[in-house]
Amino acid sequence: MGEVMDKPASRLTAEQWLARVFADDRPRHFGTGWLSGVLGIVLGLLALFAVLCLHFPQYLTLPELRSRYPLGLVRLAIDVGLLAAMALAGLSMLLRRKKALGVTGLALAGAALALGAGGVEIPRAGDSAVYLGLDWFVLGVLSTAAIFVPLEGAFPLRRGQSAFRRGWLTDTQYFFASHVLAQVMSVAVLAPAVALGEVLAVPSAQAVVQSLPWLVQFALAVMVADLAQYGVHRAFHVVPFLWRFHKVHHSVEVMDWLAGSRLHLVDVIVTRGLVLLALLVAGFAQSAVYAYLALVSFHAVFIHANFAPRWGWLERWVAMPRFHHWHHGVEPEARDVNFAVHLPMIDRWFGTYHMPEGRWPAGYGIAGERAPEGWARQLVWPFGKG
Repeated sequence: MGEVMDKPASRLTAEQWLARVFADDRPRHFGTGWLSGVLGIVLGLLALFAVLCLHFPQYLTLPELRSRYPLGLVRLAIDVGLLAAMALAGLSMLLRRKKALGVTGLALAGAALALGAGGVEIPRAGDSAVYLGLDWFVLGVLSTAAIFVPLEGAFPLRRGQSAFRRGWLTDTQYFFASHVLAQVMSVAVLAPAVALGEVLAVPSAQAVVQSLPWLVQFALAVMVADLAQYGVHRAFHVVPFLWRFHKVHHSVEVMDWLAGSRLHLVDVIVTRGLVLLALLVAGFAQSAVYAYLALVSFHAVFIHANFAPRWGWLERWVAMPRFHHWHHGVEPEARDVNFAVHLPMIDRWFGTYHMPEGRWPAGYGIAGERAPEGWARQLVWPFGKG
């Protein structure tokens, strides 16, 4: 921390600037006001975003979700979240010498209150042709963090690893962008895959697939998707031009539930588009495809987590954190291994399986190379020289 505090403000990264603002010499364990302050900020910010969604639903929410929200529960959740944010921020101010965490949490909650909190009257306006998924981001944070933050805290691979590790702000930006830019993803991924899938489809083969029991379709969908994922993923490692984009994901130097969000836009569009195309051409029932998409949303986060489950018998059949951590390992033995996302047997089939008995990688990242900080800078990084 001393290095951060001594560095000129003009040369600080965003993460270092935040560390300077919120740093003090008090410990951060339970009962010191650190956790309550951070939670107060998170809840205050999410409540503020939710209130903005009520004010501008046509611009800030997904049309697919907008009509499905139980508004009474949404309003109650906003108000309860605001009360919790203010209580936690106040507790932090009582417990910590430096009040920056508590003041920030109260300021965010105060802004949400000033905008009407959960009692906002929703305007009657038509749908907008262009919209963001701010509501999807709020739901994503609440659901994902609620599962993985306690999981990493209870069963960590690396004890003492802070949630605010190197790169956390960059990965938070990726998490935000991947949810808020949902319309961009839909246009760039879904529309081309659907159009091309209709051209490539073989109706008689699809009829056979659709006649199968739902559970069989779901299991086959996982297999087909992971085979497609394996091929695309391996190509991103082998083809130098594609590696320029995929190395953004491998630039993560600390693994946790947030690290999996770091994916370049080109990587996301190509990979998701081709995997979805494979599922559409195969002709699986729409519900089986949706079930797979729900699975991969959870599992992709799970395999990056700072979590060390002791289920050795399961590791051979289902991708667990140790399997994918070796894919990110900085050691030479970890280069170009473990490309599958769900089924390690696919890597065994193609000779790319690597799981040293009882060992985890010593570190992560790209040997000899470090990515710039920030989502915007990493977006243009692959187009530079080198």
